[in-house]
Amino acid sequence: METPLYYDYDNETDYPFTDVPPCIVEAGNHLGAQLSILYYFMFIFSLLGNGLVLMIINRFERLTTVTNILLLNLVFSSLIFMSSLPFTAAYMQLSKWIFGGVMCKINGSVYYLGFYSSVLFLTLLTFDRHLAVVYSLGAPQMRNRNYAVISCAVVWLVSGLACIRPMILHNTFVFMGKPLCDEYPGNLPNIDVEKLRTSGFYIQLFLFLIFPLVVIIYCYVRIVITVISSKIATKFKTVRLIFIIVLLFFICWTPFNIVVLIYDEPTTCEEVQKRVYALHVTRTIAYMYFCISPLFYTFVGKKFQNYFRQLLVKHFPWLKKYISVSNTTRTNMSTKSTANEY
Repeated sequence: METPLYYDYDNETDYPFTDVPPCIVEAGNHLGAQLSILYYFMFIFSLLGNGLVLMIINRFERLTTVTNILLLNLVFSSLIFMSSLPFTAAYMQLSKWIFGGVMCKINGSVYYLGFYSSVLFLTLLTFDRHLAVVYSLGAPQMRNRNYAVISCAVVWLVSGLACIRPMILHNTFVFMGKPLCDEYPGNLPNIDVEKLRTSGFYIQLFLFLIFPLVVIIYCYVRIVITVISSKIATKFKTVRLIFIIVLLFFICWTPFNIVVLIYDEPTTCEEVQKRVYALHVTRTIAYMYFCISPLFYTFVGKKFQNYFRQLLVKHFPWLKKYISVSNTTRTNMSTKSTANEY
């Protein structure tokens, strides 16, 4: 195990919570330990749910359509994010970090990589639905495999670059005899920590919150106008699944982002206690998104519903008399037909 960094809490100018006594570090530990049990279940549930989606895509689909490529990358980003959950749960349960300094950096980076990429892939999926519905005539020429691959590569690149900050700042340090893993509260050699934290705040606020919201709202306004003007009900079905997934994401993640980005810096032990409780509760709600989102793939999208029933009947033949399925095989669908797959 890597030797943790020791932080000098006698230096008042470097103290992470100004004028707040050390008692606040233990605030919320009991609640965190209780919620950590949920984290283990969420990790297992997400692994099974996202694994099911991957199985369905691999068994019944070909990665020649834009939607399938984007959905596959979204599932991978969810799995990357959830891979940090067992370590976070153990950290909350034990109230100390036992996995070493290298794993501390990896865990913090994986968390942000999964979160950032999920936001951008949801935005990209919404934009793609916007192209398919609003520009239905010219979209097939643009919405091809190369467009999808390049778009995904850009998302992973931007998300990876945004993770440089947490990789630098996340360290282990000892406080009150316990090794902790978090953004190092002191100064780091040859690094302007204050500027790095400030830049990270604005990157997360504008690039991963305001920008996606603006793009998503714009796209769905255009989609709604197009659907209403065309009076074709089937066009609404083409965006229903993506709309529900995006709406679910922002419902789950907005409270946590508000607490992280807007909450005033606490100055008393009582204020920090409230902030810790708020972070625990909103973080748990946010993590639930990655558990329940696979359910929407399998139970909202009619095509996925049928694939799921086929898998059940194949592995449990006795269910055939209770479940009706339509026989479909893996086909090389065009990007235009993908627009109607939901």
